[in-house]
Amino acid sequence: MKKNLLTFSAVALFMAASAQTPRLSLYEEFTGETCPPCASTNPGLNVKLAANASKIVAIKWQVPIPSAPSNTWSLYQTNKTEIDWRWRSIASGGYGYTPAINSAPSSKIDGQEATVFGASSGHPANLNNNVISTAQSFTSAFSVTMNRAWGNAGAINLTVSIVATAPFTSVGNLVFRTVMVERLIQFSVQPGTNGEKDFEDAAIRSYGTSSTTGLQTGVAMASTWTIGQTQTFTLSCMPPTYVRKKSEIAFVGFIQDDGNQKVAQAVRADKQALPDDAQALSASVPVVCSNTAAPTINVKNLGLNPITSMVITPYVDGVMGNTTSWSGNLAPGASTLLVLNSVTVPTVSGSHTFSYNISSTNNPDVDPTNNTAKTTFMVATNFIGTPVSEGFSVTTFPPSAWTMVNANAGPSWSRVISAGAYQMTPLHSIKYDFYNNGAIGDQDEIYLPAINLTGGPPVLSFDISYAQRTSASADQLDVFLSDNCGATWTNVYSNNGSAMATSAPVPNSFIPADLSEWTSVNLTLNNWNKPNVICKFVTTSDKGNNLYLDNINLAQSEGTGLSVIKANALDVRVYPNPSNEFANISVASNKAGNAKITVMNAIGQVVYEKQVALLVGSTGVYMDVRSLAAGVYNVAVDSENAHIVTKLTVSK
Repeated sequence: MKKNLLTFSAVALFMAASAQTPRLSLYEEFTGETCPPCASTNPGLNVKLAANASKIVAIKWQVPIPSAPSNTWSLYQTNKTEIDWRWRSIASGGYGYTPAINSAPSSKIDGQEATVFGASSGHPANLNNNVISTAQSFTSAFSVTMNRAWGNAGAINLTVSIVATAPFTSVGNLVFRTVMVERLIQFSVQPGTNGEKDFEDAAIRSYGTSSTTGLQTGVAMASTWTIGQTQTFTLSCMPPTYVRKKSEIAFVGFIQDDGNQKVAQAVRADKQALPDDAQALSASVPVVCSNTAAPTINVKNLGLNPITSMVITPYVDGVMGNTTSWSGNLAPGASTLLVLNSVTVPTVSGSHTFSYNISSTNNPDVDPTNNTAKTTFMVATNFIGTPVSEGFSVTTFPPSAWTMVNANAGPSWSRVISAGAYQMTPLHSIKYDFYNNGAIGDQDEIYLPAINLTGGPPVLSFDISYAQRTSASADQLDVFLSDNCGATWTNVYSNNGSAMATSAPVPNSFIPADLSEWTSVNLTLNNWNKPNVICKFVTTSDKGNNLYLDNINLAQSEGTGLSVIKANALDVRVYPNPSNEFANISVASNKAGNAKITVMNAIGQVVYEKQVALLVGSTGVYMDVRSLAAGVYNVAVDSENAHIVTKLTVSK
């Protein structure tokens, strides 16, 4: 018995002396952009991993389970070859993890099932602190360091040093694999279909002895190691073009025995701020009523070194303008607004584009992919004398002579066919995407065509539908007018939150499904009967829920600037209103053509429909309302040039 105890003690002392290196475990998650459980699991998983960063590092493989994203661009599509190799079976051309990867989300810890370390299953929701501590408690025969440094042309040089701290013999090929991850990716719109927009530690690509098969071959290691044996190598890692932020790049390396798939040790070279990086944040061009403009741009220094000089090259509608050379001292982390030299602007009224590029910084810019920003702006050299009557029936968006300004290139206005005022078919309207706009306070603008409102008091009308995400959501819509080319603006409409809502709060993306979820706004614009009026709608995001607008009309009752009978639209009158027997629907037009008149009740049922041939001037339709129940009805007139909705009240 004593001899056995001595033998056991000797073995224990040998193990303690030879396996001395603490382990950094590797957590591989097999997740996916089309996997609903992945989207709900990952936020909690990320919190656990961050809390145990000294014990475990992660690589997230965006696998095509339950299906591959159908989008042309996705995290899976950009790195499809390597991701498929990592999760597939040997028969399917993959690495052949055993047990196989056949669901998402699932995981491997150090190349093994999480159940080996005490988890109830490999589902990431079952990862806990005890499982992580158990995996990390097994010491390693290797000590690994990975140092990174910026190289030429934006490459990142990795120097990996491996030292054996205990004897080791592999079962199969021993390989060091290196994977680039982005520590945090934040999309404004989901790349897949599960609603997931924030991703952590996503695998971007791998590096090894071969530029095309880095993950598969990695860097070969000796199969047998003795204490003190070393291996050092350097990898030149050029980030792929689809990297979102180079400042979020990190590298995870790991030693894997392909004979039993176990990971012997892991290491991470974490993200680093770039030494020199100028970022083009945004651009702003005021309304232009001449042939020149002086744009304002916002530039930020994302690097570690000061920026003391740079050259800004402007472009208007893709045509290069005069450059601006700047010198000064932009400190790391600071941003600055710069007014550029004047640029020549086309004189055609409507929407135009402005962009700029930063170059020739005092030190070479490590990440030139963020050196460009773009916006749109309005030119107002012609103030139309015809009314604005827009029902968004034409697929072109923004409509002709309209201008949409989205300074940060985030979620904004779009034309949709999933919603329309009072559910009048065919459905079409414009939507502002508050739901996906995480930039709280972000403002976007949409301008109507510049208009001559000389004459009687102008009227602005539009139909609106909006739901809050929660009762606290305070998204906002404002309407501004200017008569001095945007030098000053007057607010004529402002509404937000519950006061603007036409529906109860909706936790998911809101699409109006009932005519009761719409309301009409009619604004008499006293003192705005002027010859040079610019109107804009401005949204301010609180990341609430979607806003829809339809049937935007801007006109005045009479005058020289605008005819009562609209040249490119219609004028609709219903009388007597209220009515209890008969109603006249009078449609005035300056163009002959065809139109459809549809009358709908409060629950969206069509109670009257008629095709009419429009004459030049007025066309009348006589309607019997005696059989209709008392209430408010929507009267819609659709022609080739306009879509107008008015109301008819039936009284009994």
